[in-house]
Amino acid sequence: MLTAEFDYELPQDRIAQYPLPRGTSRLFVLDATGEARHRQIGDLPTILRPGDLLVVNDTRVLPARLFARREPSGGTVEVLLAERLDERTWSCLLKPGRRARPGTVLRFQVGLGAEVISRQGDGRHRIRFSEPVEPHLGVLGHTPLPPYIKRPDEPRDRTDYQTVFARRPGAIAAPTAGLHFDQALLQRLDEAGIGRTEVTLHVGVGTFKPVTTALVHEHEMEGERYEISPQAVDAIERTRAAGGRIVAVGTTVMRTLEGNAAAHGGRLLPGPDRTDLFIVPGFEFQIADMLLTNFHLPRSTLLMLVCAFAGKERVLDAYAEAIRLRYRFYSYGDAMLMERRA
Repeated sequence: MLTAEFDYELPQDRIAQYPLPRGTSRLFVLDATGEARHRQIGDLPTILRPGDLLVVNDTRVLPARLFARREPSGGTVEVLLAERLDERTWSCLLKPGRRARPGTVLRFQVGLGAEVISRQGDGRHRIRFSEPVEPHLGVLGHTPLPPYIKRPDEPRDRTDYQTVFARRPGAIAAPTAGLHFDQALLQRLDEAGIGRTEVTLHVGVGTFKPVTTALVHEHEMEGERYEISPQAVDAIERTRAAGGRIVAVGTTVMRTLEGNAAAHGGRLLPGPDRTDLFIVPGFEFQIADMLLTNFHLPRSTLLMLVCAFAGKERVLDAYAEAIRLRYRFYSYGDAMLMERRA
């Protein structure tokens, strides 16, 4: 399978730079036959059925983008915290990274320092802070907006780029399908008899690592940490037994559920784990019946996942229609609800 098969052209003005008020985005609905309908995210309580179950990701985005001075040159270094390894050690992306050799000292504001310990083979660096960095993130940290948002982060992004479900810090990017929900919409879903449960996947660089290989199968996914509670497993099992549908809110939830099931013979088992599952067309889904997601970048692993779920031709045709109808794309954009291909 060629990576080029998942390409499409997107005008730059379709890339949302700011979000709309929550609960007001457009919703492109694609059913199992490929039929398209154009609705609003606020219609979700009438589109779903009583007894369906929304599964959301409760990860919380860290203000993980920092700036430091490299000693002794004084040059500016951008630090993106990728994963915490112990109390003071993190795997990071440094920019520029070529000059950050082991032993390089970084100085931040508020007296915080760090030393580059090693350069990893995946392009990351391992750095050790002089003290735990988390207490300083409120002052030093910036919201790690995706590079296609062509503006500096603003104070409003601290809340705009955080879902209403966010409670477990650890992500460096938002599970953006969850950004469409506000408390009013959740209340209407509750009143409509649509259930909700939470899982956690801390979104890391692996989700957004570009596919640079010509052949899809040559791309290597990076592992990401997740956790499924016994309560979530129970809610999903009870919903399925009663004939309700499992609605994955976002590709991170999809990878959590399907990665766990794939590792355990089709069953969900509670507990923490990691997944490097790469979902491409031909994958056999075992848990999710529906997927609520945003529109994704061309040639990305996320677009490949969506195509695997709903059918490549159907999805790419839907994207072309969404572009024609001026839907808003990517993290701060509109949403798409699709059924698993029959």
